[in-house]
Amino acid sequence: MQAHYIEFITVGFGIVLLMLEAFTDGNKPRIGLIAAAGLAVILILELTTCRACVVPDWMEKFYVHDSAARYFKIIALVSTILVLLMAVDMKKVLSRYTSGDETGSALGEFFCLPVFACAGLMWMASARDLVSIFVALELVTISFYVMVAYMRRNVGSLEAGVKYLILGALSTGFLVYGIAWVYGATGTMELTAIDLSKPSLNQTTLLFGLALLLIAFGFKVGAAPMQLWIPDVYQGALTPITAYLSVASKSAGFIVMMMVFQPFLMDSSPVKPQLQTVLYIMAGATLLYGNLAAISQSNFKRLLAYSSIAHAGFLLMGIGSVDFISVSFYLGVYLLMTFAAFFILALVRNQENSDTIDAFDGLGARNPLLAACLTVAMAALAGVPLTAGFWGKFRIFESAIDSGASWWLISVAFVSVAAGFYYYLKVVKAMYWNAPRTEKPLEVPIITKCVLAVLTLGIFLFGVWPQPILDMLK
Repeated sequence: MQAHYIEFITVGFGIVLLMLEAFTDGNKPRIGLIAAAGLAVILILELTTCRACVVPDWMEKFYVHDSAARYFKIIALVSTILVLLMAVDMKKVLSRYTSGDETGSALGEFFCLPVFACAGLMWMASARDLVSIFVALELVTISFYVMVAYMRRNVGSLEAGVKYLILGALSTGFLVYGIAWVYGATGTMELTAIDLSKPSLNQTTLLFGLALLLIAFGFKVGAAPMQLWIPDVYQGALTPITAYLSVASKSAGFIVMMMVFQPFLMDSSPVKPQLQTVLYIMAGATLLYGNLAAISQSNFKRLLAYSSIAHAGFLLMGIGSVDFISVSFYLGVYLLMTFAAFFILALVRNQENSDTIDAFDGLGARNPLLAACLTVAMAALAGVPLTAGFWGKFRIFESAIDSGASWWLISVAFVSVAAGFYYYLKVVKAMYWNAPRTEKPLEVPIITKCVLAVLTLGIFLFGVWPQPILDMLK
């Protein structure tokens, strides 16, 4: 089978789901389960059949299917499956703010959109041409525009959708303009054909184009100073979509950054010192803003939003250090711990109608297993040893030190880790030290139970044995 068939299968499956939604009545949330099952089959195809997939000769200039592309396609598929399962569990909240009742009659399209976003994420993982990268990125972004504002009866969701649309359109303008300047300086859209050694290269033009691209990608990944949209959009969007933005959208942004900036961060590149310096400055500012702003948060969703900004700072350190293996590893383990936290947040939000940290008071007494899973997720996000999050941060620090990063950046990163311990573990304090607001036990749906068991096991497994992920990236 040819490698690009997997994306066409995903798009075709999304169209089938739309037809199913249009011509059937009744239980719309079952479309979410069908979508998750179909993507699980596609994931199995990617893990088995596509190991030996080939790329046609005419596509090799703008499409590749190497181990890194397969790895990010797996991240995209797993993220989308988890988002669909989380959304099925939150169908009552979603119905309340769409159709105004709990019938779920207006939810069909909602479960189809992540499938198309997943196809865009998969195309992006294989794209090696600036035009194809742009098209794939916009397919993902347009899908998110709709999903963020889908709860049309919720003012917060509409506000988040408007902010995301306006700032997203602005970042797209910077992206297109940056691509034009880079093309003008290098004379090619193919990343593998960029030649920075030719005498005619205008470094000023190239640096201006790269600066525009940094602004655009900074918005996509939530890096300072383009991160101001994240807290409001994350809080206003439905919790599964917030998780999707935090993991899949961020992964897509960093995939593109690694692919686009790789030729310009090689040792032979004349613009490497300038680009690396700017990346380190952005990383330091992002770490400071994300971690310091998270300390005072009382809303768990906003805390995770600022946490997402802080993790973007660590990932920018990895890109500036030209260690793309460590960045890819970090994104893989970030999926596990972030989705574990969001699944529990979605459960509490669904039953307590609140996403503040106070809603988790006494969770250790009300549901010890659920509290234990959230404790593991928080410990992993903080970087506690024997969790997958520890190895993610450790590899980033190691690469930054080996690459000769400035002492001030390493110091900022250490302070950020210390701050992370405070605001992550205050959630643990609320679960075990504070008295519960109610004695009513939390009901955990079977889907959430299974997903949390797998995610928690993965956090521990890759915390003591990270080699399977590294083997996938060879």
